[in-house]
Amino acid sequence: MTTTNAGALPRPTPLQRWLVLLFVSVAMFANYYIYDSFGPVVDLLREQEGFSYDQISMIFSAYSVAAVLVLLAGGYIIDRWGTKVAITVFAAICLGAAALMASTAKFETMLAGRFLLGVGAEPLIVAATAVLAKWFKGKELSFAFGLNLSIARLGSASADWSTSFAEPLYSNWQDPLWLATGVAGVGVAAAMLYWMMEARTEGRVDLGAPPETDKLDLKRMYAFSASFWYIVGLCVVFYATVFPFRAFAIDYFQQAHGLDRATAGMLSSLLPVAAIVATPLFGLWVDRVGRRSLFMAIGSLVMLPLFLLVTYAPPGPDVGIWIPFAGSAEVPLTLLVVMLLLGGVFSLIPAVMWPSVAYIVRENRLGAAYSMMTLCQQVGVFLVPLVVGRLNTHFLAGPENAGGYAPGMWFYTALAALGLLFSFQLWRTESGPGGHGLERGTKDAAG
Repeated sequence: MTTTNAGALPRPTPLQRWLVLLFVSVAMFANYYIYDSFGPVVDLLREQEGFSYDQISMIFSAYSVAAVLVLLAGGYIIDRWGTKVAITVFAAICLGAAALMASTAKFETMLAGRFLLGVGAEPLIVAATAVLAKWFKGKELSFAFGLNLSIARLGSASADWSTSFAEPLYSNWQDPLWLATGVAGVGVAAAMLYWMMEARTEGRVDLGAPPETDKLDLKRMYAFSASFWYIVGLCVVFYATVFPFRAFAIDYFQQAHGLDRATAGMLSSLLPVAAIVATPLFGLWVDRVGRRSLFMAIGSLVMLPLFLLVTYAPPGPDVGIWIPFAGSAEVPLTLLVVMLLLGGVFSLIPAVMWPSVAYIVRENRLGAAYSMMTLCQQVGVFLVPLVVGRLNTHFLAGPENAGGYAPGMWFYTALAALGLLFSFQLWRTESGPGGHGLERGTKDAAG
């Protein structure tokens, strides 16, 4: 009998690759939907179950605590189990977390459910990345990553749109979370289909050797350059501003601006919708023209006044918007402009920030660099909701006291100013003789 070596095996066919992308993307869609399904029921939990803003913010932050612990473990579990087992197990953990949060309004149970979601969701993202790298290596890898991220962001937008297409469920807090549990079940089914597909093709196609794990090494964290830490600083304050704001946005638009839940959900969804469309376009543009640190500074500058505008600027006339599958609504012009600008920033900064690390850090340390960056980001996302929740509670924020939300908006603004400082320092460093090439693009290279 002749033994066939792995090098002689054919690479996966296009049909196999795109089926893998479909299954993984559905699992990621479910992952993002579950994460963002809690925001639209914040006001219902406060009104029907007596939750305080402090409790709501603690539930949000529990995810980041789990994420930090999982990131410290690195990719060991995924490497040991293999991608087909890992992606299914972590999807199942997300399903269990969604069901736990939908089962009861007991604060401790919801806190545990959100923590469990962090345990499953973060490694699921890592496992999905490993799957795509394995099946699309040498083929349409960047395009596959872009499509996967767009479909995942569509999960976030769909959670906001559920206030429209699933409006009857929002008579109580529980039914929307059971809907999220159903979506999680679809994600598990997609992960299982991927498991079956990889099992059927093992030994028949060449999926390459498993990559070595680049574990996060806290002892070497200070070996990175100043430019890297400026990017990390911007990453922390950017995500710690945008994610918590999105988490409270639907409730905020209802309480402070008098919008109904469906309209508030459509307005909030403009952020992930912008990311779906504009992030890859910004990435292509910046690759061509360079000026990466300058673009990060411009994005930070645009974000700086937005939270004060949404707080103090006159609402302006109502403007009609329409989103496919979600419906139409009339929204105040000021809120629309602010959310569109914030959506642009939400597309621009990540499109430039994450790839910039590859210019600054050696290739053999990229895994550790991205792990460190994500860990710091999650620490920020953990802390900021706690501060905003405390401010909302202390200043008695609510529909009878819309001004009580202003201190939280000032806090977001202070974070945005800190982000502008980090991006300015990065631009100043990279514009000098010690730059790493962030300002160069393909046009410069061609010249």
